[in-house]
Amino acid sequence: MSATEQRVLWVTGGGSGMGAAVARSAAAAGWAVVVSGRRADALDSVVSDVEAGGGTALALPLDVQDGGAVATARAAVVERFGRIDGLVLAAGRNTPERRWADQDVDVFDDVVSTNLVATVRVLDAALPDLRGSGGVVVVISSYAGWSYQPGAGVAYSASKTALGSVVRTLNDQEAGSGVRACHLCPGDVATDFLAQRPTVPDAAARAVMLTAEDIASAVQFVLDAPTHMRVDELVVSPVSQR
Repeated sequence: MSATEQRVLWVTGGGSGMGAAVARSAAAAGWAVVVSGRRADALDSVVSDVEAGGGTALALPLDVQDGGAVATARAAVVERFGRIDGLVLAAGRNTPERRWADQDVDVFDDVVSTNLVATVRVLDAALPDLRGSGGVVVVISSYAGWSYQPGAGVAYSASKTALGSVVRTLNDQEAGSGVRACHLCPGDVATDFLAQRPTVPDAAARAVMLTAEDIASAVQFVLDAPTHMRVDELVVSPVSQR
């Protein structure tokens, strides 16, 4: 496949965890991948992994809460590759203070801004390109975005639940341009994100969780689906999920 024909995937939260695993998986499947996140060194490591495997990758450091930076990053992707065929939105955060009794409203605002508002901001920036390519979007949400989870937290639960509506409106309004979006809701996944829990799971607890590579496989299924097929919502969880 020539460079002009190669499908291009933009991954936010692409420097670690699920986002990094998605980038490596997609590159192995023949996509050119662009990884964005706050830590340039982590992004460079993912790019090195992809290139070592013969793939094509670009690191674009980005704070997804910065609207101007998002617009600049989108322009850089299009300048380099001429197109965007897929978008995986994996940037997110939580806080150990998850209850009404201990939460800070400023932290609530930051969690919602990262998980919800920034997701919409990146989607809005890339949507003209996705319309042109009949592109596919995977919003990495949470089990808490599909089913109420008492321990997930006020801000996290609210923001992730709202992502389901974001995906539904996108599918309803953009079907005519061929854009397809998936609300992907993983259960427990053993990544560094677990460090944001009030009580960090130990090695035994992590051993029965999903891995970042498991989530990458689920994302790859959506990315590789035929253009006439839309995966509206996908829930994946370890058999130990409660």
